[in-house]
Amino acid sequence: MVLGRKGYTTAAKGQNGFLCIVERSWGAATDEPEFWNPKVRAPICFNAAAASTFARIYLMKTRLVLAGKSKAQIVDETRSALDRKELPALEPGAMCYMMSKQQYLNDRGMSWHPHLMFFVSGEVAKSWGADLPGSPVIAAKDPEERVTIFMVWVGEWSDGTPAPAMAY
Repeated sequence: MVLGRKGYTTAAKGQNGFLCIVERSWGAATDEPEFWNPKVRAPICFNAAAASTFARIYLMKTRLVLAGKSKAQIVDETRSALDRKELPALEPGAMCYMMSKQQYLNDRGMSWHPHLMFFVSGEVAKSWGADLPGSPVIAAKDPEERVTIFMVWVGEWSDGTPAPAMAY
């Protein structure tokens, strides 16, 4: 999908259920300092389970941002849509790839590391051993979207070149 003035539209239809977009800064939680950073570009490919569930939250937030909604309105409308089951429950196995060197995730990390992300409902970081010394799993809680995102670094960028080593 590509982003235009009215939101994302399909540029090419695949056959495996994956959804690839370049996510913008509002994909983050509203309390993130770079929520409105216009430089953020995050190439991301969701698997079929994430495309049909988790990505729909981001696409809804995109429509709200483009409609000029405030952070508070985005949080309220997302919460309301989740409560009313207008957004589907997260499917088991929902995950995505972020492996492009061309990512610009924030002004600090810019092109961070190639990684996989796994989406799990609720606050479940401890059950995955995330954020422990020596663990390759990093957890990010997102209470606005009611999900924990587990990030796992991989050793190569999408072009096959070596990635920076992970610092434990």
